[in-house]
Amino acid sequence: MRNIETFLKELPLFRSFTSSQLSELVQKSLQKIFKPGDEIIKFGQPGEFLGVVLSGEAEAVVDRGKETQRRLGFDRPGDFLGEMSLLTGEPTSADVIALEDTELLLIPQDIFSAYLAINPEAIQVMAKTMSERLRNRQHNEEAQALINEAWNEYPDLYGLNLSTASPMKILVINCGSSSLKFGYFDTENTANNLEGKVERIGLDNPIITATSVKEKLTRELSNLNHRESLKAVFTLLTDAYNGPLDELESLTAVGHRVVHGGDDYSSATLINDEVIQNIRKNTKLAPLHNPINLMGIEEAIKAMPNVPQVAVFDTAFHQQIQQHAYLYGIPYRYYEDDHIRKYGFHGISHNYVGLQAANYLRQNFHELKLITCHLGAGASVCAIDHGRSMDTSMGLTPLEGLIMGTRSGDIDPSVIFYLCKEKGMTIDEVENILNKESGLKGLSGISSDFKEIEEAANQGDQRAILSIHTFCYRLRKYIGAYVAAIGGIDALVFTGGIGENSAWVRALACQGMSFANVEVDEILNRTISPHSREVKEISGPDSKVKVLVIPTDEERMIARETIRTLGYRNVTQIIQKQHEKKIPIEVSAHHVHLSQAEVDTLFGPGYELKKRSDLSQPGQYACEETVNLIGPKGRVERVRVLGPTRSQTQVEISVTEELKLGIKAPIRSSGDLKGSPAIILEGSSNNSHEIREGVICALRHIHMAPEDALAFGIKDRDIVMVTVKGDRTLTFGDVLVRVDPDYRLSMHIDTDEANAANITSGMEGYLAGIQERR
Repeated sequence: MRNIETFLKELPLFRSFTSSQLSELVQKSLQKIFKPGDEIIKFGQPGEFLGVVLSGEAEAVVDRGKETQRRLGFDRPGDFLGEMSLLTGEPTSADVIALEDTELLLIPQDIFSAYLAINPEAIQVMAKTMSERLRNRQHNEEAQALINEAWNEYPDLYGLNLSTASPMKILVINCGSSSLKFGYFDTENTANNLEGKVERIGLDNPIITATSVKEKLTRELSNLNHRESLKAVFTLLTDAYNGPLDELESLTAVGHRVVHGGDDYSSATLINDEVIQNIRKNTKLAPLHNPINLMGIEEAIKAMPNVPQVAVFDTAFHQQIQQHAYLYGIPYRYYEDDHIRKYGFHGISHNYVGLQAANYLRQNFHELKLITCHLGAGASVCAIDHGRSMDTSMGLTPLEGLIMGTRSGDIDPSVIFYLCKEKGMTIDEVENILNKESGLKGLSGISSDFKEIEEAANQGDQRAILSIHTFCYRLRKYIGAYVAAIGGIDALVFTGGIGENSAWVRALACQGMSFANVEVDEILNRTISPHSREVKEISGPDSKVKVLVIPTDEERMIARETIRTLGYRNVTQIIQKQHEKKIPIEVSAHHVHLSQAEVDTLFGPGYELKKRSDLSQPGQYACEETVNLIGPKGRVERVRVLGPTRSQTQVEISVTEELKLGIKAPIRSSGDLKGSPAIILEGSSNNSHEIREGVICALRHIHMAPEDALAFGIKDRDIVMVTVKGDRTLTFGDVLVRVDPDYRLSMHIDTDEANAANITSGMEGYLAGIQERR
C-alpha cells in the first residue's frame, strides 16, 4: 500500500498535521489487517482507539437476537471508527464486520487526543461530525436505546479488568506494620500477573509467598526489616527463572498504598517531592503506617528512578464527606489548627467493592445508594451515595467505629479518664489497651481471630457468643443509621475476611432489616463461597435491596488508580497547552425548572411561560414568572422560573437557602433528582403544589461544545479542576463537564461559593487538570 502518512494527509481530518506529526502518530499506532467476516469492533466494546480505514470495506450492523439484522452503514477507506468515544466515553453501539481484507490504523485515543489538541483545523473537522451525530441522536430513540444496551453489554464498566490500549506493567506495593503485600499486573498478558506477601517482618522465620496462574511458590528468608523485604520482592520479580520482569525499569509505574493523605488528597497522585513532604507531614495522624508507606516509596524510587510512582491514599475516597458529617463536637479551633476531624479508612476497599457492585447490577455507580461493610481484623462501614462517600465509621484514626479484632471501636471518652484516674494508667497504657487488647480479643478472652471465636461459640462458650452478638449489633446499628443518612439503599455489600466468610455475621447484621427492604436468602447465605473477583448475591426473593458478598482486592484497585492517574497526567498535559483558552465564569442564582404539568397547576391549565430574557446558553431563557419556595422552616420568595419546560420539575438553591427553608439538599448534577427533598411551590394567585422530590444544590459544572472538549482532551462527564484568578487565586475541584453541540463555554458556580471567594459573573478561569473520568 502507498505511504500511510501520504494517505492520511489527503484526509480533511489530518490535513493540518505536519509531516513529522503524522510520522510520529503512525509510529505510535498499530496497523492491523482483518479478514472477511472478522469482527473489527464488537457491540459494547469500550472505545480505546480511533480507527482509520486504510483499505478494504467493513459493515456496521446491529444484531441483538432479532430476526433481521439492521445495517447501519459501511466503512470505506478514509472513514473513521470509534471517534464518538473520544467525546462521550461510550462503548460501541454496533458490530463492525470486515467484508473483505480490511486494513486499519488503530490510533490509541490518548495519543490521538494529544495531537488533535494542537491542530485547530482538525478539531473543527472532528467537532462538526460529532455535533451532527449528537444532534441526530437526541431525537432518535432507537439510537439512544442502542447506547444504553451497549452499556449493559460492556463487561467492565469501571476499568477493574485493567484493560489498556497500550501494554502496561504495574507493580503495587502495600507496606503494613509486620507484612508487605505486593501485586504485579501485566495488562497485555494476564498470565504473568502475580500477587504475594512477605510475612513476619522483624520476627523469626519470615517467608515470602507469591501466586500466579502458573504456580505458587513459598521461600523462607533470613531475618529482615521492611527495606530488606522490599528488596526481596524486587529480586523475586526479576528472577531469571520465575520472574516476570527482565529489569525493574521495564515497569510502566509503581502504585503505593498510603494510609493517610490528610486533607491534602482526594484522589491518587503522581509522587514528587511535595507529595513526599505531605505524606511525612501526615505521619502524626498515622504514626504506625505513614512512615512505613514512605519507606516503600523512597526505596522504590532508588531502585527505579525513571519509573513513575503513584500514591493511592486509604483516606482519599472519604475526602468528599461533607463538613457536618466529619466534624467532632469539640471546640472548632482544634479542627482549624490541628485538623482534628473524621478522615475514615479502608477507602480503597470501599471504593473497589462499590464499583464491583455497580458493575454487577449494571447500573451507574454515580446513581446508586450503597452501604459497604469491610469486616476483618480492622472493620468499617461506608455510606456511598451517587459515587461519593457520605459517611464512614472510622474517624481521625482507625480506632473509631465498629468493634474490631483488637480495637475497641466507639466508647464513651470518659472511659479513658476513668482508667487514668481510678486505675492509675498512663495515656500510653490506655492507648495500648484500646488498640491492641480490646475488641473481640478483649470481649472474648480467646483471640482476635474471628474463626477461633466462632469455633468457641459453636462449642457453647458464652463470652464468645456474646462477643459475636455485640460485634453484629454494632454493625447492624451502623447499617441502619447509614440507610437513614443517605435516604435509602440499593445494595448492601459485605467484604473482608469476616464479611466474605462468616454467614453467621451476615445473617445477624441483616436480621430485622426488612423495614429497609433488606432480606437474606438463608440457603444462599450459608452456601456461597466467593472466589477472587466474583460477586455473589444472597438477597432473599422478596428483597428489594441487593445483598452482595464481594471479595475485596485492594492491590487491583491500586493498580487501577495508578493506570488512571497516568492517563490523567496525559490529559493534564493537553490541558496545560491550552492555558490561553479562558473559561467565562457565571454565578448561578437560585432558579426553578418546571414541567408543563407543574406550570398548569401553578399558573392555570394551558398556561405558557413568557420569555423575559435570553440566558448565556443557547435556547435557555429566564421567564417573567416566579414562584415562592415553602419549606418546613421558612420560605424563599420570587424565585425565577427558567425555560423551556422540562420533563421533571427541578429546584436549584444555595446552602444559605437550605438553612432558610429548613431542608438539606444533595449536591447533584442537573436532572439527577432521585431521593432529593420535597418542597412546596407557590405560583400565581397562591396556587401551590408539593413536589415529592426535586430540590438540589447544583454541582459545579462547565458547559462545553464538542470543539472545546476536543481542544482540552476532555470527555463528557469528566470531573476537572478550574483555577480562577481574582482578589486571590483559587482552584475549584469537583467540577463536572457537560458536552453538547448547543452549549457555549462557561463555568457555573453557586452564589454562596462566589460570594465567599469574591467571584462575580464575567470573571474568567482556566482548566488546571482532571480529577476523575467517569
